Amino acid sequence: MIQRQWIALIEGMIEGVLLVDPLQLQILAANRSAHKLLGLAPDSLIGTPVVDLASSPEDMFFWEDVAAGLSNNIYSETLLKRPDDSIIHVVRRVSLVHLDVETTLYVVAIRDHTDQRHVETELEKLIAELRATLESTADGILVTDMDGGIRSYNHLFAKLWNLPEELLTQREDVAVYSWMDQCMVDASYYNERLAAIRRSPLMEASDVLVLHSGKVLERVTLPQYARGRPIGRVYSFRDISQKLADQARIQLASKVFEASTDAIFITDCEQKIITINPSFEKLTQYNEVEMLGLSIEDFLLNQSNTEILKHLLHDLDQQGFWEGEIWNRRKDGHAYLCMISLVRVQDERGQTLHTIGFFKDRTESYNAKQKIEELAFSDALTGLPNRLLLEERINQSITHANRGNGEFALLFLDLDNFKQINDSLGHPFGDRVLIEVTERLKNCLRQVDTAARLGGDEFVLLLHQANAGGAEICARRVLADMSAPFCLDGIQFSVTCSIGIALYPADGNKIEDLIKNADSAMYHVKERGRSDFRFYQRQMNIGLLSRMKIDHAMRQALEHQEFRLHYQPLVCLQSNQVFGAEALIRWYDKDLGEVSPAKFIPIAEETGLIIAIGTWVMHTAIAQAASWNKDGRHLSISINVSALQFQQANFVESLANALDDAHLDPACIELELTESILIRDIEETLKKLNAIAKLGVRMAIDDFGTGYSSLSYLKRFPIHKLKIDRSFIMNLAKDESDIAIVTAIISLAHALKLKVIAEGVETEEQKELLCELNCNEIQGYLIAKALNPHEFEAKFLQQETPLEQSVLHNLSHQ
Repeated sequence: MIQRQWIALIEGMIEGVLLVDPLQLQILAANRSAHKLLGLAPDSLIGTPVVDLASSPEDMFFWEDVAAGLSNNIYSETLLKRPDDSIIHVVRRVSLVHLDVETTLYVVAIRDHTDQRHVETELEKLIAELRATLESTADGILVTDMDGGIRSYNHLFAKLWNLPEELLTQREDVAVYSWMDQCMVDASYYNERLAAIRRSPLMEASDVLVLHSGKVLERVTLPQYARGRPIGRVYSFRDISQKLADQARIQLASKVFEASTDAIFITDCEQKIITINPSFEKLTQYNEVEMLGLSIEDFLLNQSNTEILKHLLHDLDQQGFWEGEIWNRRKDGHAYLCMISLVRVQDERGQTLHTIGFFKDRTESYNAKQKIEELAFSDALTGLPNRLLLEERINQSITHANRGNGEFALLFLDLDNFKQINDSLGHPFGDRVLIEVTERLKNCLRQVDTAARLGGDEFVLLLHQANAGGAEICARRVLADMSAPFCLDGIQFSVTCSIGIALYPADGNKIEDLIKNADSAMYHVKERGRSDFRFYQRQMNIGLLSRMKIDHAMRQALEHQEFRLHYQPLVCLQSNQVFGAEALIRWYDKDLGEVSPAKFIPIAEETGLIIAIGTWVMHTAIAQAASWNKDGRHLSISINVSALQFQQANFVESLANALDDAHLDPACIELELTESILIRDIEETLKKLNAIAKLGVRMAIDDFGTGYSSLSYLKRFPIHKLKIDRSFIMNLAKDESDIAIVTAIISLAHALKLKVIAEGVETEEQKELLCELNCNEIQGYLIAKALNPHEFEAKFLQQETPLEQSVLHNLSHQ
């Protein structure tokens, strides 16, 4: 809860202020200024996800960054939408604040930026108009202040002087002037004229400049005025270089004509071939007699390049040149790819004299390139497009969709439990399964769609011009086709898949966003049972980033010993004596505050970190048990074991080593196992349970009755206790069904000579009812919450206070 002084503090601020929960990103408090700024009724923001205020995809990405913990102090400018659909420009700062030891939150300060933004927009518009005018002139323009400092220049100026790219980006005046000096044939005269112009603010001048490049420029200098006073100068430059005579070009070409390795032909003014060189004969197998009088179109035209030829002739006519690749045929009929350059030669009046054509044979390099592209853009196993080609096709789909306000769909597909196939039947067999999966996916798509393999058992389907309905139809078709049995080498088996769907442009307008969001949707299918499909929703990434944030924080906590164990007492109902305690993990993070095990344990199980955490819990609890039992006590410590931890091949060995290191009697330790552990690979589980029992460690079934209970494993497995789940205890005194279930569990346990413990006991009435039902043991808030080791010792392990007296004293004060 947010303390009143914090709410009073933000109410006194002029800016709009929101207080936001750092994990769920929900608004905990908001001042009147925030409600007024957003046009909302007082207190209407409380409990609202802060992402609901986002009005653009960029703002969603902003909150994803906040959820991911990328910054604790973010300042940004953004747009917010009011209920009346009006948009306001705001500036916003997000800061992570520690209210006290256990509470952190984000403080979001918002200020209206609309008027300032409007002024900036008008100024940008004016500057853009001035820039467009500057660029539209036919001359190169340089604008300076009175001291020669460069204020602006247009693209044509940079082109005339061949300014290097680094000078265009750095905009260093000294470097630009130095470059211009180097370009001048007579730099000393050039600088003298510049000095004279700068000494005379009102001077108007015209000069001719000769550059080393061969260009001859005419420079006109005019003063620039503002309010009747000179404020700078405008220099305009025009290229007045004399063109080389067309005949000189022909003469120059003739010198290399015979010896050139390029195939060359020359036409007359009507584009009829008048001569060819020896390399042309070698490439095309046609001699000069056969080529004389043919037009360019006669020589190049065939069925495959009609459209290219139209563009070629048009560009040659309009621009005077054309360059590109074109397929042609030799005299013997063999096709070859050639790189062709066509140049039109004109006289002084602009009339065409000749056209020169240059050819290079590109067939070999083309074939090599095709092979390289095939290897670079295809998956080696399935032959499907890989990520590179997929991204290229997604780009094409984005371009096509943008032209006509269209859309398309991306399906991210992951096979369910494919690792089991590889592990049990081998990777070669798994590869054959992937090939069969590929064929089934192809059968589910249209010719315009694309199936790609990203790697492993991950595939992406790109559905061209598909909406949500089309994506759903395809997803259901894939699920149906995949559900049909597979049969390889006489082995019949099933392969299912999980599919996440992202739509363009609703779920992202970039490749990486679409793939990420489709993957996120697929992840939610995995979480909810697999073998299904799901469309992406905006909140998914926030949840995923929160899980990533907690996962990273857990790894840091494990590395820096920030986890701790609390111990909840276990009481024998017959003697009212504390006979043991259940070890329960607790975690306080400096940024996240106190994090509930209900939040971080499921994430640890998903990522596999639960194995390392479980090992730490086991060793720490056993060491604590050894400390408490060193004076002759027999205090039992219960330790929860996750399924992943139990499945580790060295689990029993690790348990035995921890007991040996602590010099602890194994009978002081009780492992709490869930039913999901026991029903997986029954024979292997039975061997492991017997090995644990052989050590002398006792075992209990946790949350009994909530899983896939089976009487067969209760008879076969060396279990000595059942724990009744708190869900059956919570309404025990009021719900006859719960009484019936608890009675049945206790009767079943006693019939199998097992003890029973009930968790979550909070009232005296529940305790008395469990006594009547012959329950053996209880734990819960009625006795005590989980305590740290020092509190537990002080309350239940003082030498002068017997355990049973501690319990009776505690119960009498509930």
